Amino acid sequence: MHRRIIVDANILIRAVLGVRARELIVRHGADVSFFTPEVAFLDAARYLPVIAMKRGADPVPLISSLDRLRSVVEVVPDDVTGVWKSIALERIGGRDPMDWPFVAAALALDCPIWTEDNDFFGSGVPTWTSDRVDIYLRGD
Repeated sequence: MHRRIIVDANILIRAVLGVRARELIVRHGADVSFFTPEVAFLDAARYLPVIAMKRGADPVPLISSLDRLRSVVEVVPDDVTGVWKSIALERIGGRDPMDWPFVAAALALDCPIWTEDNDFFGSGVPTWTSDRVDIYLRGD
C-alpha cells in the first residue's frame, strides 16, 4: 500500500533550514505521498524571512528552497479540507483552532500528520514526530 502523510508547517520549515527533514522527504518521495494544506506553505513563507533576518542571512534562497518543496509536497485543496472543517475544529478543540486544516487534511486522506506540535495529540489522528517518522515512511 502506498503511504501518505500530512506535513505540518514546522516540518516544511525544518526541510528548508535543516538536513534531516529534507533528506527524509527526498529519500521516501518515490514511496510516500507528502501532502499539506496551502496554509502550511503560507506560514512557512511568512516565518522563513524572519528567521533568515535573525541569522543575518538572505531570505531569497530559503523561499526558493520552500518553493522547490512544492514539487514533492502536494497541496490539499481548500475545497477538500473545508468539507472536514467542523469535525477538525471539534477534534482539535481549544488547543490551536488555527491547526484545523491539518487535521481536516489527515481526515480527508485517512493518513497521519508529521509534526512537532503537541496540539495535534489527542485529536484522533495519528501523529509522527521527526525522531520516529522514518519508521512510518519505511513502512515498518
